Formats: sequence, C-alpha cells, structure tokens
Amino acid sequence: MSNISRRDLFKFGGVAAASMAGASALAACSSPKGASEKAASSAATADGLPSFFASPDAITDIAETKDYEIVVIGAGAAGVPCALSAFEKGAKVALLQKEKTAISQGNTCDSIDIANSDPAGVQACISLTTQDCCHRTRREQAELWANNSYEALKWLWDIAQKAGAQTVDTTAKWTSAIKTIDGYNVNYFAFDFGPKPYNTGNGMRDVAKYAEDQGMEIFYETPAQQLVVENGKVTGVIAKADGKYVKFNASKGVVVATGDYENDDDMMAYYNPDMANLYRKEQNKTGDGQKMMVWAGARMESVNGSKVIHDFDAGPGSMADMPFLCVKNDGTRFCNEQRSSMAVMGNFLTSEEDAGWYTQVFDSDYMTACAEWPGKLVDPEGMKAYMPEESGEKKGVYENLINTYKADTIEELGNKLGLTDVKTFVKTVERYNELAAKGVDEDMGKAAKWLAPIATPPFYGIHRHVGVSTVIHGVNVNGDMQVLDKDGKVIEGLYAIGNCAGNFFGSPDYPMTVPGLSLGRAHTQGYVVGRALADK
Repeated sequence: MSNISRRDLFKFGGVAAASMAGASALAACSSPKGASEKAASSAATADGLPSFFASPDAITDIAETKDYEIVVIGAGAAGVPCALSAFEKGAKVALLQKEKTAISQGNTCDSIDIANSDPAGVQACISLTTQDCCHRTRREQAELWANNSYEALKWLWDIAQKAGAQTVDTTAKWTSAIKTIDGYNVNYFAFDFGPKPYNTGNGMRDVAKYAEDQGMEIFYETPAQQLVVENGKVTGVIAKADGKYVKFNASKGVVVATGDYENDDDMMAYYNPDMANLYRKEQNKTGDGQKMMVWAGARMESVNGSKVIHDFDAGPGSMADMPFLCVKNDGTRFCNEQRSSMAVMGNFLTSEEDAGWYTQVFDSDYMTACAEWPGKLVDPEGMKAYMPEESGEKKGVYENLINTYKADTIEELGNKLGLTDVKTFVKTVERYNELAAKGVDEDMGKAAKWLAPIATPPFYGIHRHVGVSTVIHGVNVNGDMQVLDKDGKVIEGLYAIGNCAGNFFGSPDYPMTVPGLSLGRAHTQGYVVGRALADK
C-alpha cells in the first residue's frame, strides 16, 4: 500500500520502462492520443499487436554470463516464494529484482484447508470464484490454488516465523462468511502480514533476507531486459547490472513474476482507459515482464483481467462493504449501497471531478442499528484510530491514510469531509431519513433492513478514496503456469506467476468474496512452480 497522503489527489505518472530487447524486431508505429488524453498505443505492429509491444533489436554486447538452473524475475509476493521453494529443494536459483529491495503490497492471503473441507465444498468454492470472475477463469488454475494453497501458505507461515516477519492468523476474521458454500463445508487458513502498517511488502523483504542468509542469490537493481530464446525455447535472461549486460542462463526454466503495468501510461490507456482519473497506488510497475514474454512469442489474455480498486485504510476495512449511505464529493447519493461493494465503487467515480472519492455516512447508533449487518463493526473507541482529529496512538493503521470524521451536525460533518456542496449533502441525508422512515427506498431500491436512519448525533463519515492497487492482466498460461504462444502451445522453459500471468481473474473488478485470494494465489503459484522446476 502506498504511503501517499489521503488528501493528495494526484495520480502517479507512468515510469518509463527500461529499454528492453526481444528475440525478433517488430516495426513500431506512431501512437495517437488515447481516451485518457495520454499516448495510447493503438497503432499496431507487424504482428497486429499494440505498438508498445514492438521489440527493440536483440542485445548482443554481453559482459558476463552466469549459469543457473532456475532464474526468477521479480522479488514480490509470487517471485520470492518461488525462488525460495526451489532453492530449498536443492536447485541453483537466481532471483532478479530491478528495485533495491523486494516489493509487494496488501496484507491478507487465503487458502483452502482441503483435508478438513468437503471435497464438494472445495469444488463449490472454485465454482464460486469462477462465477465471480464472469466464468472466465481457467478452472485448472483455480484448482492449482485450491489444491495446493494450504500447503503453500503453511510453508510460508513457517518461513515467516523463521525470518522474523510479523504475521497474524486472520482465518476467522476473513472467512467466516464463506465457511458454507451451496450447503458444503469449506475450511480455510488465512493470515496477514501485519498488523498494519507492516504489510506483505515488509514480509517479503524479511523472507528475502532470510533466503539470502541461507545462501540463495538475489540480484537487486538488476532489471531484466530480454529473454534468451534458442530454437523456440527460453534458456535464460539478459539483465543489466552496474551499466553492463549480464546473461543469466537457466537450464530448467525462467519464471516471470514482475507484477502489473499500472505505471505504464500507454498500456493503461490502451487496456484500461476508464481508470484515467483514478490515482495509482504503486510506482515503477511498467509491464516489463508482459513485454518480454510477448516478445518471446506469448500473447496477453483476451480480456483485460481485473482491476483491484479499494480503500481499506480511510476507515475500518471490515466496514467497507456495509450498506451505509454513500455520497459523492458533491453530496449526492449515487448507488444502491447493498449491491455496490467497495470493489466496484470505482466504476461510479471515474470522472475527473469524482476521481475515486466517496463517503460512507452513519450516526452514533450504528453499533445497535447495524449489529446484524454483514461485516464487522468497530466500536466508537476503536474508530478513533481512523480519525485524524482524535489524539492518542494510532495502532494498526497507516496514519497518513486515515480519513474518518464525526460531527454534531450534518453541515459540520460535510465541511470536515471537504465536500464541495454541503447544502446538497444535507438534503441527501434528509431524503435518506425520509426513505428510512417509510421503509421503502424509492430512489435506489435498497431493501428496508439496510435503511438505518442518520438521526442521532454525533454523525460519522468515512471519506474513502479508491485507487488502482494493481491490474491483474497477463499472458496466457496453462494449468502448470507455462506460458503459451499465439497458437496456444507451450513456450518451453518459460513460466509466469502472479499478476503478469493471465487466466485466473477475468471480471472487470477483482472479486472479494474470498478475501485474500489474490495474494493467496500468488504465493501458491510461486511455491508450486518453484518446487516443480527444482524437481525437473
């Protein structure tokens, strides 16, 4: 999670990708302006690909060659477990990272405890995930997660303890609502790298340090530039270190785990123009891995994958999906809150004026009026940790991101929240209370049981700012995470895991029905692929 002030309304600009080369040169075309008013690479290469996939000439001035069995590109939530799991099985591994340190985001990872779940329940969970992803999930990928995730996360939990990382078992917190699916029993194991402000990035840094202490080689500030392809097989990676090109041979395989492309303006304008006005939470995520793999013959998945858009930090994350009244910055109500989880709020707030901002509003009676609502309420004392105006130590939060306020009048609350039209906000609350009194939501159709009036001061507002955490959109892979070419055939020696791998999420919005699925999937893919390659 980026440590950017909640009040900063800027978007991260795209960080230009390092000059990279592929196995074959493709003709680049000029790029017209895109929908996001940035250069959208809509012109095509000779192969009909967007021009940002045009390959530069191959790199030939190699200063040094190193020999390994497995080379992993990217030290994140997928790459670190991949490299370490292979190293533990005796493989000679190189982990390449373009940053000075391991990088990851988020907190929660989740797994299915298959030994203590109904077999039908495991399949029901997979089917639910597929449904949430608009039935675009390749089932074998979901099965890889479901069948291996418990072993993978227990392994990572144990490694984290040895590494001195902070972990909290959050199984009950995140999975109580999905313990029964279609009548079948499902048990899980979930944990957080935390509590906040510690997160998965800290955890991966601790685990990477532990791996180095065991003798595993990590090359920081060594960005991969191109894949080495010989007779259709990927046999290594050319990276840049200290201004020179180094060839890392990989006799068993290359695993790409470089994350997303949210900071590449051309890729974002081409694939996700609707996100032009939402701020980007990360930096230097420039689609390096996707480009290198496409240059080696891979193809991006046909649908754009899922955008992960949320704000768990302005107020309690456990209250983010509760159906409180929600208003835009101009004070207007804009959705049926019970049918609009935080994961989809960005779709209502794509304009330059909205830019991802909205507020959840409730009164001081919320602990009683909303006691039976899904989620978990935080009492007024606990709420103080999320309130900049309250004194005292702020535990378990990113202090510069908290953004919850209370006031004795609706007018005062609107002013504290910085809403642009407080008079409209007052009228919106008055109208909402009329609907609550009637027990009929004539404006949005929300069920009566979710119509809690906002009548008893003090009044609360959680001013959330949803932004792009990641875009899960990558190349086509099979059930073993092997990268596929344009004809659907395996590119020998090449694997993709994590957010640069496609075919797991296919819905426009990342589904949060199984909390921690994104990180759980990344950790699991890394663990499974690392061990499989070591045994190769």
